[in-house]
Amino acid sequence: MNPLFRNDRPGHFPDSWYASTVETPRLNPRLGGAHRADVCVIGAGFTGLWAALTLARAGQSVIVLDAHRAGFGASGRNGGQVSSGFNAEQRWLEKRLGKEQARAAWDIAQEAKAQVRTFCEGNAPEARFTPGVAHGAYTPAEAQEYHREAEHLAQSYDYDEIEALDRYAMQDLVKTRLYKGGVIDRGSGHIHPLHYALALAREAKAAGAQLFDRSEVIRIDHGTPAIVRTAHGHVSADHVIVAGNGYLPGIEPKTNARVMPINSFICATEPLGDRWRDVLAEDIAVADSKFVVNYYRMSEDRRLLFGGRESYSIGFPKDIETALVARMEQLFPQLRGVSISHVWGGSLGITTTRLPCVQAVAPNVLSGAGFSGHGVALSGMAGRVMGEAILGQSGKFDVLASLPTPQFPGGSALRAPILTLAMTWYAMRDRLGI
Repeated sequence: MNPLFRNDRPGHFPDSWYASTVETPRLNPRLGGAHRADVCVIGAGFTGLWAALTLARAGQSVIVLDAHRAGFGASGRNGGQVSSGFNAEQRWLEKRLGKEQARAAWDIAQEAKAQVRTFCEGNAPEARFTPGVAHGAYTPAEAQEYHREAEHLAQSYDYDEIEALDRYAMQDLVKTRLYKGGVIDRGSGHIHPLHYALALAREAKAAGAQLFDRSEVIRIDHGTPAIVRTAHGHVSADHVIVAGNGYLPGIEPKTNARVMPINSFICATEPLGDRWRDVLAEDIAVADSKFVVNYYRMSEDRRLLFGGRESYSIGFPKDIETALVARMEQLFPQLRGVSISHVWGGSLGITTTRLPCVQAVAPNVLSGAGFSGHGVALSGMAGRVMGEAILGQSGKFDVLASLPTPQFPGGSALRAPILTLAMTWYAMRDRLGI
C-alpha cells in the first residue's frame, strides 16, 4: 500500500488530541485538469505553506498540492517544540563549516524561532506560543556536555538564555529522579502545531495562493516549465518546491537518497488538574538525551502530551500505547495508572547528520526536508528561504544548502534496512544506559 495512506484515512486528521481541539476546516478542492502557476509547491505543511505565503505575498501565482490536506502530516501532529539551533551542537558545526558559516546558520535558526513566535502572536494566538524548553541528561557526562554548549553559545554567540542546571535544580523543574542535570532554554518555546499549520494555510490562501487537497503528486516532469502531475490533473510551473518531508514516496530521488522517513508516537493523558505540577514545575516543554528521545509538555487543559518510541517500518505497530506509556511511567512513576485519552503517530524525515537537507534538485526545482526533530521552527524557515531564493534572494538558501547531509549508504534502496540496524543498536544502548 502507498505509504501516504498506510496509516491514515485519506483527507482526515489522525485521532490526536490536537485534532480534537480544532474546528476542522472544509477540504480544499481536488486538482483537476490543466493549471498554470509561477510556482507549484508539493506539500501543505510548515515548509510548503511558508513557501506559498512568502511567494504569494510577493505577487507570484502559487499552487499548493497535498495528498491529504493542509496540516495533515508531521506539521499537524508533532510535539510542538520550537527549539534553538539545529539537532547538532554549534561546536560540531563550527568544525565542519567554519565559524563564519556556522554563525550564519545559527542566525537563520534564531530567525526561524522568531518567525514562529511572531506569526503566532499576530495570526494564531490560539497556538499559544509558550516560552521554555528544558533538556534532561541521564548521566553527569551528558549534563556537562549540555553545560559546555550553553557556555559556548553565551560566549561566542551572545545567546545567554540557557541556564545550566545541576541534578537537584533539574529535578526541581522536571519531577523525575532519572535526570542527572540539564539545561533550560528560555529562548525556545512550544505551541499547538495544528493551530499553527491551519493558520498558515489560512494566511497563504488570503495572500492569493491556491490550495488543493487530496491531490497526490505522482510525478514531476523536469523541464522549463516543469510539469507536476496528479491522478486527475497537472500544473505547469516555472518553479517547483518539494516539501513533502517524511511523506514523500518516490517523487524526487535526490531527496529520497538523503532523507529517511521514520515514525514517532505521542500519547495524551487525561487532564491531570493540579497534579500536573507533580510532573513539571513550570509550563515548559522537555526533551532528553536518549538517542530515541523522549519529548513532552503539558497541554492547555493540563494533559501530559508524551512523545517518544520510534519505528522504521512503513506501518505503525498494532499496539502503540503499551510501549509508549511504559516509557512515560519509567520517567514518572507518579503517573502510573493515569488514563490515556489519545494515542497517535506520524512520520518525520531525518538525515544521516540530523541536519536539514535543503537543495536544488534541478535548476528550477528546490527541495527542503529532513528536519530531524527540529522542524517546527526550521521547516517553516526552509520554506520561506526557498521562496526567497525563487525571488532572487538566495543568501539564506545557500547557507542551509551548505549543511552536510550525505546520502544514506546505498541511497534510497538500502537506507531503511541500514538505518533500522543503526537505530536498533542505539535504542539498545539507551536501554542499557551506555
